[in-house]
Order: sequence, then structure tokens, then C-alpha cells
Amino acid sequence: HLLHEEASGMYLLGFDLDQDLILRAQNSNPFPQNIQFIPLDITENAKSHAVLESYLGKFGCPRFHLCTCFAVTMWVHLNHGDAALASLCEFLLLEAQPWKCYRSAARRLRKLGRSDFDHFKTLEIRGDMVAHARDHLENKVSVIQHGTEVFCSLKGDDKEQNNQTEVYLPDCGLKLL
Repeated sequence: HLLHEEASGMYLLGFDLDQDLILRAQNSNPFPQNIQFIPLDITENAKSHAVLESYLGKFGCPRFHLCTCFAVTMWVHLNHGDAALASLCEFLLLEAQPWKCYRSAARRLRKLGRSDFDHFKTLEIRGDMVAHARDHLENKVSVIQHGTEVFCSLKGDDKEQNNQTEVYLPDCGLKLL
């Protein structure tokens, strides 16, 4: 859509903890006037909210129209615990990794001679991560309770990336084509 002249009003913000990923994205960005990449830890609520509000303020918007989160939930959960995972579920598009990916990530750390993730052994949310995310969104996030929910299960071609993606859209006038 950014190839069309009328898309000049479309802006995207991408962020990640990994500075190297951000630099690669910035260097390969074909539309720097419309797409910005920044390093940001979304679990640092006060700091990240200030950065995001500042970005939205440039466009006079009170909120993002769509938020996506791919291959992130496990890392937030392992490094910041159950409360951070629940907070992350306020986003509209999530790709929840299966529990076996959590175990594999912990195993990789141990093979490298490092200690487990800070919260791995104390996590109470375990098992079917998609079901946990769906339950939280349906029962605890008002945008779902008062909006239209759309569930899409997407399967990747790669056997390792066979994660289920859930799509939630608030009742905001968006039309799915």
C-alpha cells in the first residue's frame, strides 16, 4: 500500500529490544518517510508509554490503529513473568509460541552454560499459550468485550515456526477484505 501515492498518510512504527535488528531494519527500510524503527522495551511501562505517546502525538492520534506482536510473547514471559505477559495481551495481534518453544529456549541457555530465564520456574501460565492469551483478551481486556473479535489461525510453512496467530479487531470501522 505504501507504493501508492494516496498511502502517504500511512505510518508504521516498529520496535524491538535488539538494537542490531533495529539497525538492520533501518538500513533496509525502503520507506523511511513512512516507516520508523526504534529500540524499545515494551515491558518498561512508563518509558515505553512516553515514547509511544510521543510518536502518536506527531500525528495527532490518541492510539495506534493496529498493533502486531510476532514471536515475542515467550521472550516477554520468560524474562519478565506472568504479569508482563498479561500486560502484553493488550495488543491486538499476537503470535503466541507453543510451550515446547519455552522448553527449547531454556534448554539452549543451559547448553550454553547460562542460568535459566529469571521467571521460567515460577511461571504459572503454562501449556496452551494461545488459549491463555485468548482467555485473557476475552475476559480481561475491554476492547474485546465491547468490540468485534476475529480469530485467525495461521500456520507457517516452516516446521519450527508452526505457531498459531490470533487476530483481534476492536469495533472501529475496519473492514476485512
